[in-house]
Amino acid sequence: MNIAKYIDHTALKPDVTVDQIIKLCEEAKQYGFASVCVNPIWVGFCQSLISNSSIKICAVVGFPLGANVPAIKALEARRAFEGGASEIDMVMNIGLLKSGYLAIVARDISIVRRAVPQSILKIIIEACLLTRNEKILACEIAKNAGADFVKTSTGFSTGGATVEDVALMRKTVGKKMGVKAAGGIKDFATAKAMLDAGANRLGCSASIAIVKEALSKTL
Repeated sequence: MNIAKYIDHTALKPDVTVDQIIKLCEEAKQYGFASVCVNPIWVGFCQSLISNSSIKICAVVGFPLGANVPAIKALEARRAFEGGASEIDMVMNIGLLKSGYLAIVARDISIVRRAVPQSILKIIIEACLLTRNEKILACEIAKNAGADFVKTSTGFSTGGATVEDVALMRKTVGKKMGVKAAGGIKDFATAKAMLDAGANRLGCSASIAIVKEALSKTL
């Protein structure tokens, strides 16, 4: 299994340095990851580092709380896209979802969708903060608003991806929409379990260890 092609090689901590971003991009090219996933400030720099490769740039938007107003999320997404990010991971407005303001949550996503119609749009639902019914609602809203993926987690809240959440998300959105598992995926067994449950993209900072472990099992 070439697990690298499923991985968004991720560096989102606030103390990430220039040298770490350079290393992130070099590793992505070396191992053939799907993308590098970074904060918007790094998009242009990553573009300069990977412009001659097939590696995509993924930028997070409204990260990590999802509480920005829609116009700001849309501007952030558009600037990231214009800088070279072909994929956008946007955090849903979790508080409004839990308050029952579903039309406003949908509008939040739709505004970003219209701002970057050419990009892959992934919606982070922060599943660890939601009830089962809220997870289903979040996935349905994201799908109906035109998103391409739903994503489990930011990795900055009270929990990360679980097999149960991934399976529920896949069941809710069907076969055609993407599901990204992120947060706490640190080894090959966990990564494979997420894929087996229905994920078709993984957000990982422990990407190298996962790939090396996968390779060791095929030798």
